[in-house]
Amino acid sequence: MKDVKLPMVEIFETVEGEGTRAGFPTVFVRLFGCNLRCVWCDTTYSYPPDKADKVMTIEEIVREVGRYSSRHLCLTGGEPLLYGEHSLALIEALSSLEQIVDVHIETNGAIDLAPFLSKVTSSKVRYIMDYKLPGSGETEQMIHGNFALLRKQDEVKFVIADEADFHFAREVLAQYPTEALALFSPVWETMPPARLVELMLKHALVNVKLNMQLHKVIWDPAARGV
Repeated sequence: MKDVKLPMVEIFETVEGEGTRAGFPTVFVRLFGCNLRCVWCDTTYSYPPDKADKVMTIEEIVREVGRYSSRHLCLTGGEPLLYGEHSLALIEALSSLEQIVDVHIETNGAIDLAPFLSKVTSSKVRYIMDYKLPGSGETEQMIHGNFALLRKQDEVKFVIADEADFHFAREVLAQYPTEALALFSPVWETMPPARLVELMLKHALVNVKLNMQLHKVIWDPAARGV
């Protein structure tokens, strides 16, 4: 399926800003298109009414990734799993690159992960599922069955817009046990990180990791390609 074409936003190299690989030089492959419209979305240029920057074949994407020296790769969007079998083919092609030791896929929690976990066998591939809390406006779209599918190498991210989101996230984790590492990320504009840390300590969330966005600390929060 190397000739399969996918709508693209950008491919660039920077340091990973989030999760367990934060700080590592990383190639970002950002696909166009998303099935959600979160209130606080910081990549609105990755879905309509904006348009894809270009269309690339899987072979072209792999070739472009190979130009960079980073050994970590983030497949993101939009929603990179939106294209089903074509997304699967891209994941398999990227994970086959010898230079790449880690492929982490940022998915939004409204995509069934079962087909991807069953068909992609590379140990390099990990999923970072972004569970949408009420502050996002998209909680009703979440597929709770994904929690049981996630593995120890995977992560589940909760973007916390306010204290109501914080308590909702606690309830979700209690109701849907998962092996994945839980990450709590403050919404840049509405949840002060110090307050989120205070809440995590108060409620003894010893297995939850604070997840700051390094790229918004290093560069302007609105900057692209960093």
